[in-house]
Amino acid sequence: MQGKWISGWRKINFAIGIVGFIERMKLRKASKDVKATQAKTLRDILTESKDTEYGKNHHFAEIVAEKTPEGLFAAYKKYVKINDYEDLRAYIDRHMHGEENILFPGKPKMYATTSGTTNLPKNIPITFKYFEDVYGKMNKLWLSTLISANKHSFAGGVVSIVGKAIEGYAPDGTIMGSVSGVSFTNCPDFVKVAYSSPADVFEIKDYRARYYTIMRFGIEYNSTVLITANPSTIIEMMKNVNEFYDEYVKDIENGTLKADLDIPQHVREALKSRLKPNPERAKELRELKEKYGEVLPKHYWPDMAVVNTWHCGNTKIYFDKIKDAFPETTKEIEFGYFASECRPGLVMNEKEDTTLFAHKHFFEFTKEEDLENPNPEFLTLDQLELGKRYCMYVTTWSGLYRYNMNDLIQVTGFDGEIPMIQFIQKVNGIITLTGEKLHERQYIMAVHQAEEQLGRKVHFFIGFADPDYSGYHFFYEFDDQQTTQEQAEEFTKAVDENLKKINQEYEAKRDSFRVKEPVTHRLVDNAYEKFKKECIAEGARDGQFKLMLLQYKDEKRYPKFAKLVVE
Repeated sequence: MQGKWISGWRKINFAIGIVGFIERMKLRKASKDVKATQAKTLRDILTESKDTEYGKNHHFAEIVAEKTPEGLFAAYKKYVKINDYEDLRAYIDRHMHGEENILFPGKPKMYATTSGTTNLPKNIPITFKYFEDVYGKMNKLWLSTLISANKHSFAGGVVSIVGKAIEGYAPDGTIMGSVSGVSFTNCPDFVKVAYSSPADVFEIKDYRARYYTIMRFGIEYNSTVLITANPSTIIEMMKNVNEFYDEYVKDIENGTLKADLDIPQHVREALKSRLKPNPERAKELRELKEKYGEVLPKHYWPDMAVVNTWHCGNTKIYFDKIKDAFPETTKEIEFGYFASECRPGLVMNEKEDTTLFAHKHFFEFTKEEDLENPNPEFLTLDQLELGKRYCMYVTTWSGLYRYNMNDLIQVTGFDGEIPMIQFIQKVNGIITLTGEKLHERQYIMAVHQAEEQLGRKVHFFIGFADPDYSGYHFFYEFDDQQTTQEQAEEFTKAVDENLKKINQEYEAKRDSFRVKEPVTHRLVDNAYEKFKKECIAEGARDGQFKLMLLQYKDEKRYPKFAKLVVE
């Protein structure tokens, strides 16, 4: 195996380990009295911004004058309402046009771009303090957890898929792009040496060319860490390798990069120094294909130490498709609860539990049963109970105040006094046409049960609630593309009956004909990949690409799948 270990990996471990230990001790200290920690965090954030326009309008000075945690929390609830992005858009737009001291002092370091609930994107401000404290210090703690899982994590190459660092500029010239991309660019030199490809690769717009380039460098050496939030991206990369395997081998042998790929010339120039003939590795790769036919990561990366990606929520469906593709010794580390608006915490164990950063953000919660309550009770971090589910609201150093993350989380344990959580689903993944409150996870469960009952496997599936029809449309991409419409409708009947058993409200609405019989649609082969390709071509970012498997019928996603139905 070419390049079995990179030189200096023990030094990398030592450097990351020291910083990680320091940050872990700070988190441990914060966990001893979570109520006091949260009070200090909120007080510090509001004190920093009390003289901004938002701070003056919302009585921050009066709030921080409260002496007790209870008084502080109560005053904050009194003067600041719950916000979503649209509530803050006008303030953020003023920052983007050059105004200072609107939501926070000065102007931000950058804006993290992500899709919005309207036709306009969200531009999440990232202040210098937030970037340094959360994406700087806490990212080093994150890297140290990979070493804790396997000391050889940084002994080989690191394949990391991040967003484009710079996607554009705000009217005042501030960078707009991916936080992960900027973090990648700004990471310490002793970490950069481990990455198999430079940040320039993520400027490639054509996603097939980008995957090709990432993996052309990735499989040339003995990569030991794979990092990407979305496991569906790993599926795409594996497919790319097998589709272009011979071209990969030829490029590696000759020290070239496929000439007909849609890669900007400046990116090709930046990659030249890394392109050197490697006939020995090319020989190894040819032998792998001769031996296995379909070559998998466990073949070309036999020493893969850690795969760090999402396992939770609806991403588990995609992760289950790739987990056997890696060596048995590979540690599969949950990426943890993470969004563009906020990195709320980090997975500190070898399970799927995110320890919240009580010393970095202020958190509030409402109970799951209060989701439709117009006046819910808001709880603080010290009031959460094991096993209960909540909707989360965050206050950050980047001007998000009592911001609705629109996520349903579950408390799975405690790290000291700090709750550990797992992401369950987006709150708008709970669908109700006539009060059935059908959860995305319930639909996933019903489909899997139908697979077992009928012995018919689906490669991909998605459901849309149609208020006009007062029923659901179920789309399936069956593994067996010879599946008839009659067989597909039999499958839907099984799913329907399973949903009745899982959700009594759904059963009541179906039995009373308030929810009509589901409509069945068969999808063509590779439907999800075709859907994703079209979305990326329209501007979606593959690294952030998420798809709820149960959602309302809309004018954006539903028509795309309708075009992919078997005629």
